[in-house]
Amino acid sequence: MKKSILFGMMLMLAGSATFAQLPTFNLGLKGGINFAKLNTDFAKEENRLGYQAGAWARVGIAGFIIQPEAYLAGKGGEFKTDNSSGGVDATGKVRFTTLDVPVLLGTKIGLGPLGVRFMAGPVVSFVLDKNLSWDSTNEAFTKDNYKDQNWGAQIGAGVDIANITLDLRYEAGLSNVSNDDSFKKQNLWQLSLGFKLL
Repeated sequence: MKKSILFGMMLMLAGSATFAQLPTFNLGLKGGINFAKLNTDFAKEENRLGYQAGAWARVGIAGFIIQPEAYLAGKGGEFKTDNSSGGVDATGKVRFTTLDVPVLLGTKIGLGPLGVRFMAGPVVSFVLDKNLSWDSTNEAFTKDNYKDQNWGAQIGAGVDIANITLDLRYEAGLSNVSNDDSFKKQNLWQLSLGFKLL
């Protein structure tokens, strides 16, 4: 009798371990803000408040997760150049609307409805619209000067509470956004709130 009970318990544990290794799948929506900075050598850069809105999917297996996403984002930067007397000579703004597609790899710890995630991975940004303004003649502020695609890398953490997700990430640009290197890489912080549909 004791052997039968012990054997039954071992079967239950083995079944639980096997079930824990089965892939999980989630699908959701997200929206949030970003604080973007576009680096350049010819002016002082200022952060620009932007947005993001889109969808994400998540596959989890054996303690690891893969999370591809697709979302629209508003990015860019604001700039000021100084004149010889120390005053502001000119100001400019660069605004991009992009379709961002990150693919993140990470892990999740926690049990039940509460979990903490750590993720990192590449992101490609497809520029859908360019809005440029400059109150002085400057060749850097022409639409043809900007690439239609850029690469970056994201790293961050997230919290899941039941069907609600909260993420904070840093994105570092890996490629210059302009063809002549007048503008360098786009770096930004992201804060987003999401909801699991599945």
